[in-house]
Amino acid sequence: MNILETKNLYKIYDETSVPVHAVNGIDLVIKKGEFTAIVGPSGSGKTTLLNMIGGLDKPTKGEIIVNGVKIHDLSRRKMTDFRLKNIGFVFQAYNLIPVLTARENVEFIMHLQGRSKKERDERTENLLKAVGLGDRIEARPSKLSGGQQQRVAVSRAIASKPKFVLADEPTANLDSKSTENLLDMMEKLNKEEEITFIFSTHDQRVVKKARRVITVDDGKIVSDETRKTE
Repeated sequence: MNILETKNLYKIYDETSVPVHAVNGIDLVIKKGEFTAIVGPSGSGKTTLLNMIGGLDKPTKGEIIVNGVKIHDLSRRKMTDFRLKNIGFVFQAYNLIPVLTARENVEFIMHLQGRSKKERDERTENLLKAVGLGDRIEARPSKLSGGQQQRVAVSRAIASKPKFVLADEPTANLDSKSTENLLDMMEKLNKEEEITFIFSTHDQRVVKKARRVITVDDGKIVSDETRKTE
């Protein structure tokens, strides 16, 4: 089942005399349950592509279809609502709300969605236990290590049961052990709950875990490899 598709996707910045094609005619299909890494050098277009897929930026031309919906045609308000219900995000800097506990950070999106308190409490506790933070549920971000904060961020991203999760350099601020633990956890969630993860990364440890690796350069896909992982 295709949950994401882009067709002839472009992002062109023309503020200067020489237009910059950050994304240059990308066609891409992501199926449910993929564990995909998008890689490429700085300036290759991978982050711009991720931002458009996530509805954070509009394409200059082309189509982005998520679960059958052409999100490039949505108004800003409708896009915000759609993103809230369908797309999860994990950021390099965690982006947790510092005054909220781990529980409250994970519950936040579900609260915006209007989920019942019972459902929020049950899903939050199950997720934080699943990522090894069952004893840190009431801790604020300042009391958690970087690896623990990123686990909370992943739990928050999947709490609302999105169609897919976009992870932009999620291991950039983590040490080797925290990176290994985070990736093992995400791989387990991918396999057990069929959560679709799409990474933008420079980290070869992420690439090694990925079952599909898409290389972007000069705004184009230059290779697309599906492979078995170790």
